[in-house]
Amino acid sequence: MLRAVPVVRDDQLTRVETLHRTLARANAQRLRPRRTAGDFETELEQETSIRRLERQFVEEQRACVHAQANAVPKDPSGFLDWFVGLRESELGQTDPLFPWLAEHATQKQMCWFLEQERSNETTFGDLVALTQVNMPARPKQELARNYWDEMVRSHATDTPRSAVQCPKHTPQPESAVWESLALGNLMVALATARHYAFQSLGALGVAELTAPRSKQFVQTGLLRLGLSVETPDYYSSSTRFDALHSAAWQREVIEPLIASDSSLAPLIAEGALMRLHAAARSFERYRRELWSPPRLVADFEYADGPARVSAPPVAPPTQTHVGSRVGSSAQPGGSSGLRGWSVEAQPFEPRNVAPNPRHAPAFRTVHWPEVSRRAH
Repeated sequence: MLRAVPVVRDDQLTRVETLHRTLARANAQRLRPRRTAGDFETELEQETSIRRLERQFVEEQRACVHAQANAVPKDPSGFLDWFVGLRESELGQTDPLFPWLAEHATQKQMCWFLEQERSNETTFGDLVALTQVNMPARPKQELARNYWDEMVRSHATDTPRSAVQCPKHTPQPESAVWESLALGNLMVALATARHYAFQSLGALGVAELTAPRSKQFVQTGLLRLGLSVETPDYYSSSTRFDALHSAAWQREVIEPLIASDSSLAPLIAEGALMRLHAAARSFERYRRELWSPPRLVADFEYADGPARVSAPPVAPPTQTHVGSRVGSSAQPGGSSGLRGWSVEAQPFEPRNVAPNPRHAPAFRTVHWPEVSRRAH
C-alpha cells in the first residue's frame, strides 16, 4: 500500500508533524478500553503534558478563525443561513480531489486515500457520544438519534457485496500524513474537553452538512473500481441519511441552543470553521501525494491506455463563496489552475498532449449533478 511519507525517527520530523503523531498515539491509548490503569501516577503526568499540547494546538486553531467566528449573526435564523452557506465554501468543499477520485484514481490510490481517512480510531458516532454528555434535553435527544443512525441504520453500503476489498489493514498513526492526523486530533480534542463542547457541536454539524458531496464522489469511484471497504465506515455508509441528519442537527441542536443563548453562536462557528480548515489542509496534502509525477506515471488511468502522462483535469476558476479560501482559484494572467493551488504551488507543470483527439487522454470535468445521478 502507498505511504504518503516514510516512517522516520522523531528527530527528523517537523515540529508540527511530531506534535500530531504524539497526540494521535496518546488519543488512541487514552480512549481504548483497558483492563487496568497501569502505572497511574506516571500516566497521569503524561496525560497532563499531552493535554497541554492539545490545548495549545486548539487555541492556535481558534485564533485563526476568531475574527470570522465573532462576525457571524447571533440570531438563530441568521446564523443558520450563514452555517448552511458553508456547504458551498471553498474550504475543501470544491476541492478537485474528489472529482478526480470519482473518475481517475486507481485501486491502489483509492485504498491509500481511504487509509488516510481512517487513520484515526475515533469514529463520528464516538465523537457524538462524547459531545452529548450533559447537553440540554432537546439537543441531547437529537444527538442520541444521530448516534443511533450512525451505529445501525446508515451502514447499508452502496457498493456491491461481491466487490474487491481494499487490503486488510489496521490504521496506524505512523502510516498517515500529519494533516490527516491533525483533523482527527482536533475532533477528539473538541469532543473530550467540556470547555470545547459547543465547538464540537459546530465541527460535527459541519461534517454532517458537507458529507454528501464528498461521499458521492468517493462512492462513485468505489463503484467504478469495483471496490468495497472491509467494515462499515464514513465512506461506505449510505448517503441518503446525511441530508436528513444535517437538517435535524440544524433544527434540533443549533437553533435551540442559539435561541436560548446567542453567545454560543461564535463558539459553534469556531468549531465549524476549524473543521473546514483542517479538512482543506488534508485534501491539499492528499493531492500533493497522489498527483506527484512518480505516482502519476505509475498509477494514473486513462480511458484509452497509458500512452502519455499529463496533469489531472484542471478545474475552472470560481467565485469566492462563504468562508475563507485556501490558495487561489484563478491564476495570474487569467489562466485557470487547480483550485487551492497557487502557480508556484502546482504539484507539477502540465504537459501538452498531442492535438489528435484519438490519442489524447480522455479527461473530462465531472460535475456534482452527474455524480449524484450515478450514485443513485
